[in-house]
Amino acid sequence: MRTLTRLGRHRESLALLRHGDPSPPPHALALPASVISCAALSLPSGVAQIHALAAKRGLLPAADAYLLSALLTSYSRLGCLPLAHQLLDEMPLESTPHTTLRTAFNSVISGCALHALPVASFALFRRMRAAAVGFDAVTLLALVPATPLSVVPQVHALAARVGLATETSVANCLMSTYARGGAFGAALARRVFDEMPLASRDLVSWNAVLSAHAQNGLAVDALELYRRMRSPEGSGVEPDAVTIVGVLSSAAHLGARGVGFDVEHYVRQRIPGFHTNVQLCNALINFHARCGSLPRAQQLFDEMPRKSIVSWTALITGHGMHGNGDVAVSLFERMVSEGIRPDNVAMVALFSACSHAGLYDEGRRYFSAMESVYKLRPTLEHYTCMVDLLGRAGRLEEARELISSMPMPADGAVWGALLGACKIHKNVDVGEEAFTRVIELEPKNVGYYVLMSNIYTDTGQLDCVARVRAMMRERGLKKEPGCSYVEHKGRVHLFMADDHSHPQARRIYELVIRLELMVKEKSGMRESEVAAAKGRMEKAAAQPLVGIHSEKLAVAFGLLNTEAGSEIVVIKNLRVCGDCHSFLKVVSATTNRAFLVRDASRFHRFDGGVCSCKDYW
Repeated sequence: MRTLTRLGRHRESLALLRHGDPSPPPHALALPASVISCAALSLPSGVAQIHALAAKRGLLPAADAYLLSALLTSYSRLGCLPLAHQLLDEMPLESTPHTTLRTAFNSVISGCALHALPVASFALFRRMRAAAVGFDAVTLLALVPATPLSVVPQVHALAARVGLATETSVANCLMSTYARGGAFGAALARRVFDEMPLASRDLVSWNAVLSAHAQNGLAVDALELYRRMRSPEGSGVEPDAVTIVGVLSSAAHLGARGVGFDVEHYVRQRIPGFHTNVQLCNALINFHARCGSLPRAQQLFDEMPRKSIVSWTALITGHGMHGNGDVAVSLFERMVSEGIRPDNVAMVALFSACSHAGLYDEGRRYFSAMESVYKLRPTLEHYTCMVDLLGRAGRLEEARELISSMPMPADGAVWGALLGACKIHKNVDVGEEAFTRVIELEPKNVGYYVLMSNIYTDTGQLDCVARVRAMMRERGLKKEPGCSYVEHKGRVHLFMADDHSHPQARRIYELVIRLELMVKEKSGMRESEVAAAKGRMEKAAAQPLVGIHSEKLAVAFGLLNTEAGSEIVVIKNLRVCGDCHSFLKVVSATTNRAFLVRDASRFHRFDGGVCSCKDYW
């Protein structure tokens, strides 16, 4: 019977029990196999019958741990928790060995956790502690995932007190649970990881701590952990597909092209048949699309034998970020024609693509079809995309009407999209309304104050600019500094606005001033303005200059250090301003170089004096 159960031949095992020679009767060692077979076949009545047979033969309630564990585990898995509790209650605590009691409690705690009953799990744990039954790693592996995040540190402390917190399985479980707690949870997961002995860290440990950082937006820390994993500290632990997905997600978030390319090389060398791993291919497509390698993303997509909706959404998002709205719409239609039903995330990608490309009619049509055709109810994120689409197209009143018609209150993102549109179209009245609403909802979001200040600046209302800046000072808000970076020969070169810390700073600034002079001459500036630019160039030789944005510095570094004809890729944390946008267009024509700039919302490819956004951003 035990052999048949182990081989998965559960019906044969039970048939032997039912129809076999009753003399001699089945031994206690045979009954657990029958219980396991009943559970595998989802036969709770069978488990109950074997339970009754064991009790009749005096094997319960204080039999060996194996039979008890089989019964309790089976009852728990099948949802017969009252019967599991009854069997546990019948056990004589005084005469039952502690190991048997611990096994029994662990089985029922696991069952309660399996059925999402954390209160019952903790009640059993407290009862276990009150009975002086020691818990072990098995107890913690059941209890920790079911524990509310606010209580996990207390369970962690208990585990540390008895020396279990650094045991590999327990530490891995703690890290995976902490990962659900945002940035603070990631910090606690990192603490668990750092306290583990090097020899105890297995692949699951590295994946747990890396994923805790990657899924909570701590991309820099995730990539640093990956570097440590690949160093001698990793003790030869090799990354698997789970590791790679987390690393690629972080590389895509940061625009860390060098890391992502190295990871892809590793995948091709060490993970044969990776094209069949849908999640891994999706991560690669997302990385390439978000890091400017759109043809490579398309190639990977085309090579996949099986595609999920995530695959389609990643490529639609990539084309949207690059301003290829028509391609994104075509991909969406192809996806639907192949029988894949769009979800809310795919619709967000589609609306965003329409917005970046100015496809007003298409965006409106798909929004109207959400409920009637695709059976999806628009969420706040969809309304945000539509307000952005309408606003960019200059239809500010229509955007306001859409907000008024929303079935739920508009959040900060919705009003923020309207405020951003007012910046594009220099509409003060609607902008002030949106600003008033958005700072009520998100008073600490400095970006909205900057947007309103820029609207006032563009319309010459300097007294209002001063008022907004005073509000920021009163609330302790500071504008996020702009930064841009370029990867060159395996190193990341970071530039802040007015940054003079780079070893090549002098040459970089001299080139920026020469380029600015060239731009002014090309754009037909008056002689007095050109003379002023020349004076600025002379001043650069004498003392540090201010007022130069980070993307100009990054592009100048690229021009100084890369081969003629190669594309210069710049990643920027904020949106490109109008002045830098015009500057980069002219410089791309003058130097005969292409610049690919990823800002906070999309890609701009400057080549031959034009931008891929067609000045629609």
